Amino acid sequence: MFALLKKPVRTPRKAPETVRRTLEVGNRAMPLTIRENNRATRITLRIEPGGRALNLTVPLGLRKSEIDDFLDRHQGWLLTKLAKFTLENPIRHGGKLSLRGVPHGIEHTGSLRGVTEALIVEGKPVLKVSGLEDHMGRRISAFLKKEARRDLEALVAVHAAAIRKPVKSITMKDTRSRWGSCSWDGNLSFSWRIVMAPPLVIDYLAAHEVAHLREMNHGPQFWALCRELCPRMEEARKWLKQHGSQLHAIDFE
Repeated sequence: MFALLKKPVRTPRKAPETVRRTLEVGNRAMPLTIRENNRATRITLRIEPGGRALNLTVPLGLRKSEIDDFLDRHQGWLLTKLAKFTLENPIRHGGKLSLRGVPHGIEHTGSLRGVTEALIVEGKPVLKVSGLEDHMGRRISAFLKKEARRDLEALVAVHAAAIRKPVKSITMKDTRSRWGSCSWDGNLSFSWRIVMAPPLVIDYLAAHEVAHLREMNHGPQFWALCRELCPRMEEARKWLKQHGSQLHAIDFE
């Protein structure tokens, strides 16, 4: 007599979920993304560059009550970290925006036609913006992108010539996770927001990505080459660490 052996029924593994909600932190309503990760063993909370949103990574199947308890316990930490991000958007008539590290007063000309330009008016740096007032952010970001390209193309050319490496292309982007990147075939990409930083920092970013044309890593040889191209590298890195998130926080939309 023979018995049929039944294979054990396996319960399908639950797929990781992503939940989006809003978290009240002091007087701010912060967008919060909660992502399950089947390899996570603890909860990880991260503030997005610019302080615009929060990301929470949690172990698979963690109860909502445990997530809420974690967020409640970290309210003080969030308040401290978010305090360095201003709530007031400078992109408005009368606001101030840095260009190459120099604060410029923003003036809306009231004219529907004209270019956005940086001028010295009565001894003070001014950014004059024409067009509809509702479009100021768009026009200023386009201006910054053009200025960043001009600066970075010139700096990249100098550094690339110094190490005798060709550059295939240079692209301006609005990235949040990194200031620049370099592909294996010589395509360089930069965040145009860097043009708001002092010239030293802009030069460092150009040197950093050009150094990757020879060293596609962050090993000792890479940093030695980067320092050779930009002797004040440490000063520039410190500035980015202290102030970089503030550049990301500016809303041009």
